[in-house]
Amino acid sequence: MTTTSAADRGLHPRPQLVRPDRWWSLDGPWAFAFDDADAGLRERWHAPSAADRFDREIVVPFPPESSASGVGDHADHAALWYRRSFSVPADLGAGAGADRLLLHLGAVDHEADVWVDGQHAVRHEGGQTPFSVDVTDLLDPATAPDAHVVVVRATDDRTDVEQPRGKQDWQPEQHAIWYHRTSGIWRTVWLEQVPPVAVADVAWRPDVPGGRVTAQVRLRATAPAGIRVRVRLTRAGEDLGAAEVPVEGSVADVSVAIPRQANGQLYERLLWSPDSPVLLDAEVTLLADGAELDRLESYCGLRSVAVHGGTLLLNDRPFFLRSVLEQGYWPESHLTPPSPDALRAEVQLTKDLGFNAVRVHQKVEDPRYLYWCDALGLAVWSETAGAYRFSDEAVAQLTREWLDVVRRDVSHPSIIAWVPFNESWGVQHIPHDPAQQAYSRALTDLTRALDPTRPVISNDGWEHTASDLLTVHDYADSGAVLGPRYADAAAVAATLDGVGPAGRRMWVGGPAPEPGAIPVLLTEFGGVSYAPGAPEGSWGYSEARSTEDLEARLSDIVGAVRASTVLQGYCYTQLTDTGLETNGLCDEHRNPKLPPETYRRIFAG
Repeated sequence: MTTTSAADRGLHPRPQLVRPDRWWSLDGPWAFAFDDADAGLRERWHAPSAADRFDREIVVPFPPESSASGVGDHADHAALWYRRSFSVPADLGAGAGADRLLLHLGAVDHEADVWVDGQHAVRHEGGQTPFSVDVTDLLDPATAPDAHVVVVRATDDRTDVEQPRGKQDWQPEQHAIWYHRTSGIWRTVWLEQVPPVAVADVAWRPDVPGGRVTAQVRLRATAPAGIRVRVRLTRAGEDLGAAEVPVEGSVADVSVAIPRQANGQLYERLLWSPDSPVLLDAEVTLLADGAELDRLESYCGLRSVAVHGGTLLLNDRPFFLRSVLEQGYWPESHLTPPSPDALRAEVQLTKDLGFNAVRVHQKVEDPRYLYWCDALGLAVWSETAGAYRFSDEAVAQLTREWLDVVRRDVSHPSIIAWVPFNESWGVQHIPHDPAQQAYSRALTDLTRALDPTRPVISNDGWEHTASDLLTVHDYADSGAVLGPRYADAAAVAATLDGVGPAGRRMWVGGPAPEPGAIPVLLTEFGGVSYAPGAPEGSWGYSEARSTEDLEARLSDIVGAVRASTVLQGYCYTQLTDTGLETNGLCDEHRNPKLPPETYRRIFAG
């Protein structure tokens, strides 16, 4: 039976894999040091005796460049060092049958080394993805239970344009569309007590026509003989279905039939959509001879996403995307939200303004944000931060990190599309470079291999290679221009034939799809700035002179887009002012520039 409330689930760093009362956060004050000479490894700053090297304090998980961290330093540093003591559970015990202690780091940008009680625990590369390590055998038995020490060393070279950096500036100060960096630890650090035979991951795959859900359950190690896994689904206390299978090796696929879905007049009541965000509670249990070894709480959503000719379908019904661009950046805390509650508020704000979807731009979002999208009903266009250079190293880094992202987030019902590239970032010469075209096609196909259930956009905005959707970026500043471009099928075909509205080819490396063969969406447009008193250098794609002018301009361009008989959706730029970009519907503190009901009328009708 599920015991975790929605609010508590939204606080858990990993909402789809919860062991209630067996985890605790290490967020808060840590000892901290800049290592400008990069001498820390040589001088063993990770050793317990090196505590005096840490000459300042930082509030984790906020990056040191942010004011929320208590540091607020934008300068370049060769390495960042973190140190904090922690307690171990009194019943952790020892021996083959004892529980294990896992250390989880939600994200460290860009490379990280971790030591526990002076012993190296793990090295990780990739600033957007989580990593974990079993630290049980690294705990020094001579150390008091409340005095164990974790040390993290992070490096993040501002000038490295091969790493996936997204909107993080490579220049010393933010400029144009780029923002101050988010280096080092920037997501929750936490500990978890798990049994010796434990679940590592669960991936959910719904089958709407078949009325079932499959859970791929992965264990932390090869299962001993006789281990079984049981999956039970419920909704508001009603048993929906359960199944139990033996585990062979370390992975088990458990297919759970939901008998009530056989009634074709009732099956839609359990389907997830932004208008009806139904989530099914799930319980996953490991068993040996009937005895419980491990139990965790999860959830899933029963829904399908598909493309039929020129139509985008959700649950086999046409789905018109009313989306807004989300940078996921706060002035006081950068890419880290100021609190877990801020993630719920961000999702609710987006819905309150009239949107049914969000395009998270050049960032892999916190799992808790995705949970609130699942729970409150907001479809997600999931994108990764891009690199700026094409090279063997850049290809290797982004591919490795992106595949980890897809594996991490594949179970969220709110995610309806994957976006590995945006506006040819990292593949700037894709129109005439076969290698860059191959890279775009390959990463698109790798995404499909991991998840064949969602459309993949090969290069959002222009210069598509193998996309399931044809997406366009068009910042024309009047409805008189936008309207004729997207009015009907003939107009769209003419607009997208060869060179698109941004002066870039729409399709490269092969023939473009025939008109009507692929859904067309306007995934960036608008960008109207209204920010009286904004600092020098602030900008938007066009500028309003007053709130009345802002409303008139939005009504004009959004009305032209909504009048199209061809477009399957849009994404307005953008939700909030961010950095020097003052084209938000809200200011940087999330205050709407127009009344929410005005936005709802403009965007949703």
